[in-house]
Amino acid sequence: MKNILKKIAATGLAAVTAIGIIGAGTALASEDADTLYRSVDEIIESGTINIGVFSDKSPFGYVDEYGEYQGYDVYFAQRIGEDLGVEINYVSTEAANRIEYLQTGKVDIILANFTVTPERAEEVDFALPYMNVALGVVSHDDNVITDLSQVEEGQQIIVISGTTAETYLVKNNPEIQLQKFDTYAAAKSAFENGTGVAWANDNTEVIAFAIENEGYTVGIDSLGSADTIAPAVTKGNDSLLSWLNDEIVSLGEENFFHADYEATLADTYGLDYEDTLVVEGGVIAAAEEAE
Repeated sequence: MKNILKKIAATGLAAVTAIGIIGAGTALASEDADTLYRSVDEIIESGTINIGVFSDKSPFGYVDEYGEYQGYDVYFAQRIGEDLGVEINYVSTEAANRIEYLQTGKVDIILANFTVTPERAEEVDFALPYMNVALGVVSHDDNVITDLSQVEEGQQIIVISGTTAETYLVKNNPEIQLQKFDTYAAAKSAFENGTGVAWANDNTEVIAFAIENEGYTVGIDSLGSADTIAPAVTKGNDSLLSWLNDEIVSLGEENFFHADYEATLADTYGLDYEDTLVVEGGVIAAAEEAE
């Protein structure tokens, strides 16, 4: 600890924040003075791992009526805690602060429907994927949007700040006005109350929304390229990244992520989507590899 504090003392103003976090027992300073992270050994020694998940995005990460975290990402997080032999401290996360929470040491791992992109990979380290995803667009039954060219001047599409939907539309359709919200719950509420002609988000999320709410149709179920969802750790945390990759490969040998899907997503999507959405053992489907 003395050596760690000496390193922190040399980093100036950034060190003040680091010392505060260490004092709270949340994270340790890495070799890079600009980031904070803990190795696997440090996590095990502490007895607790901090995992960032959504708290309002059923069925992937949400808090149930008993105040317990549930969902596809949480099911995976629980297994991580078990295999590390530590307790889990769930940290409620929003799309826009996922990278920040890693860089400031607030969490050790992000498991919050985090789509892998080249831009994000410059700021965090992604482990092997555990789910396939694309963008989708849901709209009202009386005005189903099947192509973005149908969005007229003055109309808005809802997006959540910090998501791949926002990035995609800003880059590829700058002419479309976006109504941005910080949380899934806020976006959902606004859309239900008449804001926006459509809502763009991960296709898994808009499909679930349309299934669970009458009066809506997913007119575009795949927008842009197909992507994957993966756990993320702080840039440079090779210890935890290596452990996660080994864990994902090992879990694939027991078809863990299919079991996760059946326990948490099947009620929403049915079994027809299972092999399309699940990535088992970090291996992308053979059909995609062949392309």
